[in-house]
Amino acid sequence: MADQLSFRPKTSEIPTEPGVYRWFDKNGRILYVGKAKNLRARLSSYFAPLDSLHSRTRRMVTSAADVQWTIVKTEYEALQLEFQWIKEFSPPFNIRFKDDKSYPYLAISSGDTYPRAYITRNRELPGHKYFGPYTNAWAIRETLDTLLKVYPVRSCSTGVFNRAKSTNRACLLADIGKCSAPCVERISKDDHKKLSNDFADFMGGGDNKHIESLKARMLVASEEQHYERAAKLRDNIEALEAVLEKSTVVFNDQTDADLFAIADDELAAAVQLFIVRGGRIRGVRGWVVDKELERDMQELVEYVIQNVYAASKRGTASEIPKEIIVPETSLDLSALQLWLSELRGSKVDIRVARRGDKRALQETAMTNAQHALAVYKMRRSTDFTARADALAGIQRALSLSEAPLRIECFDVSHLAGTDVVASMVVFEDGLAKKDQYRRFAISETTDDTDSIYQVLMRRLKYLKAPETDAEADPTKFSYRPNLLIVDGGQPQVSAAMRALADSGITDLAVCGIAKRLEEVWLPGESFPVILARATDELFLLQRIRDEAHRFAITFQRTKRSSAISSTLSEIAGLGDKRVSALLKHFGSAKRLRLATVDEIAEVAGIGKALAQQITASLNP
Repeated sequence: MADQLSFRPKTSEIPTEPGVYRWFDKNGRILYVGKAKNLRARLSSYFAPLDSLHSRTRRMVTSAADVQWTIVKTEYEALQLEFQWIKEFSPPFNIRFKDDKSYPYLAISSGDTYPRAYITRNRELPGHKYFGPYTNAWAIRETLDTLLKVYPVRSCSTGVFNRAKSTNRACLLADIGKCSAPCVERISKDDHKKLSNDFADFMGGGDNKHIESLKARMLVASEEQHYERAAKLRDNIEALEAVLEKSTVVFNDQTDADLFAIADDELAAAVQLFIVRGGRIRGVRGWVVDKELERDMQELVEYVIQNVYAASKRGTASEIPKEIIVPETSLDLSALQLWLSELRGSKVDIRVARRGDKRALQETAMTNAQHALAVYKMRRSTDFTARADALAGIQRALSLSEAPLRIECFDVSHLAGTDVVASMVVFEDGLAKKDQYRRFAISETTDDTDSIYQVLMRRLKYLKAPETDAEADPTKFSYRPNLLIVDGGQPQVSAAMRALADSGITDLAVCGIAKRLEEVWLPGESFPVILARATDELFLLQRIRDEAHRFAITFQRTKRSSAISSTLSEIAGLGDKRVSALLKHFGSAKRLRLATVDEIAEVAGIGKALAQQITASLNP
């Protein structure tokens, strides 16, 4: 299968989030658009042996030359985005979704005396409010069925309604609580109208005000000991929470905008562009750029905009929308807006989305950008040729006698000088060996250099003499590295060299990497080694250093959380549940220590007297 579909992505590269995927042929035409709750599980099914696939699926995958995906937050967003792209691109393998060239909507006949909620494919009826569209009728049926439990508006046809009214006998929906039965006057015309307005407001607004209102009513009913009413309200809350999936891929207005999200690190940046026209996402573009020079986010935004819209100088100014949404505004915002406005022929506004639908859509775009950057870094780190080039580049840059096939990196972490810990991570042939990572707790130290010295002394005592190194087990702590890296500059490197000398080891290469400018420091040198940006060797060194930092931070946080939990547990009246509630409420030990007695007393189960004990224990 892999031989026949050479473009198949690695399984580890496919996200497990919900999203929409597209299959392309060799000419870039979209063959198929689909959605999935779990992109990895769904796309993996297409890469099964060819003879096990349905004939139509087999024809599609063998005609394809590429597959791409876009992550969204919910299945509902995936449903909406799938519909938009099917409508926009008419993929040949999606014909089955267009049996009658229309899609179902949830409609409310707000112009009727007794408004009706129902499903229709006709969006031209006067006096109606429409919600949708949906590509699958079952999705809207489930939504309507759930909402009728909370808002039991009329859903029957005119004929059924008139027959029930003439016989003064309600239908089954009224008996099971899914209709308020205005046909037999169990609810007044005005009250039913209000009920239908609430229904429409919930579907159109997509906010939490209805849920909050129900929660308040539930609490009142519970306090008044009307437990059956409280239970019904609780069920209604759960029903609304199940339905409430506010779409971030469709706007209510006719927004024309390009929305950018950028995820970056020191060496690369992943850009996601969501193209919104008429309130709908019409396209998604994504790419990764290597940062030849250090750029902050504002510079990146300016760089990306200039490169994306430079093509408009050839007369395609219509490609520039009237609104461009970016993660941060450029330092030269007015000049950039003027340049784009001249290209477009009318005003262009560049701004940051702070709230609402556009902010939510930017978060979705950022999720895709972060995933793209992670995939890019994974591909570089798992590519054998790139790893070999990186190790050879490190050998040249550091003037080593051989390529450093085994590298150990050390980092120190602490909180204002307390809870000092250190980490050791191991990379062999450019790949992490997580089973050989080590953590160190440091009880007493004067500064970071002293911590580095202590940790290396503890590590180096396990190394055997060079002549017996061939017999050492690579999986054991006694296996000799080719290169030691410390996080920091010349002071940390000097501390490492002092540890080597005191341990009697003189044949190990040492370097330090300073985070701010990615400088590599060698022992005894007054100036650092500057590696060219976007090179495989700098990428590998950075990845090793970042992994050591991550591992140290994780250990330090765990130790700190454990320490404060132990302190809190010693206070009379504080059990595990109250300790967990305190840490969850304040989020960190530091915030808990800074909290006042009144703030601590606000936590459920913590009174003022207990809060005073907590404050006294944490701040002796």
